[in-house]
Amino acid sequence: MAVTAWAGSALQAPASTAIAGPAYVPLAKGAVTFNKDIAPILFENCASCHRPGEVAPFSLLSYDDAKKRAKQIAIVTEKHIMPPWKAEAGHEEFINSRRLTDRQIGLIKQWAAEGALEGAAKDLPPAPKFTAGWQLGEPQAVLQADESYALAADGADVYRCFVIPTDYAEDRYIAAMEVRPENRAIVHHVIAFLDTRGAARKLDAAAAGPGYTSFGGVGFAPSGTLGGWAPGNVPQRTPPGTGILLPKGADIVLQVHYHPSGKPETDRTKIGLYFSEGPIDKRVRVLVLMNPGLRIPAGAKNHEVRAGHTLTSDATILAVMPHMHLLGRDMTINAQLPDGKEKRLVRVVDWDFNWQTTYSFKQPVQLPAGSRLEAVSHYDNSADNPRNPNDPPRAVTWGEQTTDEMCFAFIPYTDDAEHLAQGVIGADSPADFGGGQQKFFEALLKRFDKNGDGKLGAEERAAARAAMRGVSGK
Repeated sequence: MAVTAWAGSALQAPASTAIAGPAYVPLAKGAVTFNKDIAPILFENCASCHRPGEVAPFSLLSYDDAKKRAKQIAIVTEKHIMPPWKAEAGHEEFINSRRLTDRQIGLIKQWAAEGALEGAAKDLPPAPKFTAGWQLGEPQAVLQADESYALAADGADVYRCFVIPTDYAEDRYIAAMEVRPENRAIVHHVIAFLDTRGAARKLDAAAAGPGYTSFGGVGFAPSGTLGGWAPGNVPQRTPPGTGILLPKGADIVLQVHYHPSGKPETDRTKIGLYFSEGPIDKRVRVLVLMNPGLRIPAGAKNHEVRAGHTLTSDATILAVMPHMHLLGRDMTINAQLPDGKEKRLVRVVDWDFNWQTTYSFKQPVQLPAGSRLEAVSHYDNSADNPRNPNDPPRAVTWGEQTTDEMCFAFIPYTDDAEHLAQGVIGADSPADFGGGQQKFFEALLKRFDKNGDGKLGAEERAAARAAMRGVSGK
């Protein structure tokens, strides 16, 4: 699904997203100018999306660009709709936070109210430089399917898997993966799985056209994952000395979730790989909290769903990424420590399906064995929710379609006991994505999805919930 423009997102001002501080004291009339005061704010917080060829509907790299939208910029920044940063302030600090300070918001408001003055040319800072098409610069490898995929104008969402060989003769470690959808109007999200056994190639060979369709997973037990993308997600490099394992000879299986736009479309999504530099001491794994037994009753305005996992070894948490669909309202991810204390990792107070962010910590969070990670989500399935896809509302369960729901929290981490340079290899957790938990979820779906529709109905869900006790929370 394409990212909405500002007007489409201005449904309700999110709460508690500004950085706390003294109230803005206006400067002398006419003192606030674009070149001196506003350009630095836009260049740092907005230009990564608001530039030619990127997801935003217009550029904000020049005075002319900003002046004609000055009042709109003032409104959406004052309401904290833009920049799209959904994490509540006052907890952990994140890399590349786009949360504006009260002073920055005040400067924009005063500038717009006083006619959006340009100011002296000498005050204008250099415009930010970007590599065309890539946010992290030119990748070491760019990969995509051999041919474009054609999506029908209408119908159900499609999960299409494209098999991309790598043929590397030795294991490699990836510092980052950047996803570039060719057609953002239909690409809902992308996940890159790994296959070291050739299972995906067989599925691909048996299907017509490029790739193959698979719901409830990728049709086999993957060897791992390189990560994923959803609208609003900004790629980040892993910390020095760490990397995501790309096994030698592995195939990358690119699962692309397509959402029909109402007219025939094509897409050929590509990924860029950035290889880790220097010796690698720890492998970055991804732990997943999920609750596939969720059921959100019709009319419920604040329905709570929980998912959790208890760490069996000391771990360092690098980032968190919440994931829900259209009914999601908020998600809080906490760590309950063995001594009874609680550490909040992130709280997304105004969930927006079109802005799904991975929140990477400036200082990774170390957690001891026995800590319980828990995601607490709330959903609005009432007629008052303008994003509700069902009119009138109906009960909604876990499923792969955009109109179904999910409760996911992706948590990249490293095992503190692992030291690859010394030959000490950490163990995969049962909750690792692309590993133990992916295998478990596929087995769960296969076991309880009796009608084969790719989701769990009421009776199927009840049976699955019993099986999930002690694994994904209540």
